[in-house]
Amino acid sequence: MSELTLGLLIGLVTLVVLGTGMPVAFGLGVVAVGFMVAFDGLRAIEFLADTLYAGLNDFTLVSIPMFVLMGAAVASSRAGSDLYEALARWFSRVPGSLVISNLGACALFSAMTGSSPATCAAIGRMGIPEMQKRGYSDDLATGAIAAGGTLGILIPPSVTMILYGIASETSIGRLFLAGVVPGLMLTGLFMLWALFLCWRRGEGLAQIGERYSLRQKLEVLPRILPFLLIIAGVVYSMYGGLATPSEAAGVGAMLCLLLVVVIYRVWQPTALWHIMRDGMRESVMIMMIIGTSVLFSYMLSSLYVTQAIAEWIALLDINRWLLLFFVNILLLVAGCFLPPAAVILMTTPILLPIIVNAGFDPIWFGVILTINMELGLITPPVGLNLYVINGIAPKIKLPTILYGALPFMLCMVVGMLLLCLFPGIATWLPDYLMGPGL
Repeated sequence: MSELTLGLLIGLVTLVVLGTGMPVAFGLGVVAVGFMVAFDGLRAIEFLADTLYAGLNDFTLVSIPMFVLMGAAVASSRAGSDLYEALARWFSRVPGSLVISNLGACALFSAMTGSSPATCAAIGRMGIPEMQKRGYSDDLATGAIAAGGTLGILIPPSVTMILYGIASETSIGRLFLAGVVPGLMLTGLFMLWALFLCWRRGEGLAQIGERYSLRQKLEVLPRILPFLLIIAGVVYSMYGGLATPSEAAGVGAMLCLLLVVVIYRVWQPTALWHIMRDGMRESVMIMMIIGTSVLFSYMLSSLYVTQAIAEWIALLDINRWLLLFFVNILLLVAGCFLPPAAVILMTTPILLPIIVNAGFDPIWFGVILTINMELGLITPPVGLNLYVINGIAPKIKLPTILYGALPFMLCMVVGMLLLCLFPGIATWLPDYLMGPGL
């Protein structure tokens, strides 16, 4: 059996195993161990513990549970509702202000939590009923929240970017900075589409008459500005060379916990225990996926599958943009079935050498990959955000939510095309602040 045929067989078996509903970490581990034993015998088990330990023996990984804890602390408070209320007041004079306010709240809240489901749940519980009450259509109200929730894996600090940085051995600080402008660009594209649709349908025009005094606009800001300052401080401390990602994440998590206790009075032992429990649960899940994905990558490499795929693609001698198109299709399909963490850790070791050899910047490609993962979060059959929205608004049918999210998905495709035409959208800020990359 050739290495390419073996790679195809491994891919099919992996999809079947994960399709059974088995947790991603266990599924990757079972497939990796199964193929190693089948081709190398039982002696392959000798390397199991060492490979898993080597995959997790990286100090940078400490930043992941810290950022997760930071997000869990913010998600447990009323920061989301305060953020939503503040933006709704500031944009009250704009046509379609509630949709635009929801998108802005999603972008900021998802940046604070780094969790798409948490953003959809927190902002959607308040925003969707309010938009329905004001006459907005169900598809626009739900589609905006579903799409806005995906922005958290692109706008820093992003756990997805950390995973890509570890898998690709690129600077996490550069990746964070590379996600800032594209994240703002996608937010702007979402808002422009919402504004156009509201104008075309005549929705949200009645709100223009609502007025808020300057005092009413400012009274909510003191509760949310500290969280935004923490995010800015964490990112600045990393690209400014003041702290490593792990150190910055640890300080950010501690400050967010303190703010939740001081501002929102979340000091009860039960509430604090829930924050720690949720943070621990998500962190362990991510760490297990990292460990078994390293084992999976080791299996592919030891069976010469990774090298054979890279050599085969190199021999195709196709235009590099056509190559990137096929890579994007692969990532989009994978993102429809698997969580972003699993896709990144499984595909980066295979795809990155191909991308670099084709002349693409690995930092730039990290942004492209992340937007692909955003698309997967709102694309059936496993579009997680769609089901979260359906759970908090059960009277709205899933096809309606998907129909509302579709134009925002097209906005993401437009965003990727703009990044291809103007790579500087992603690379300018890290190059300007940290110097040209290698």
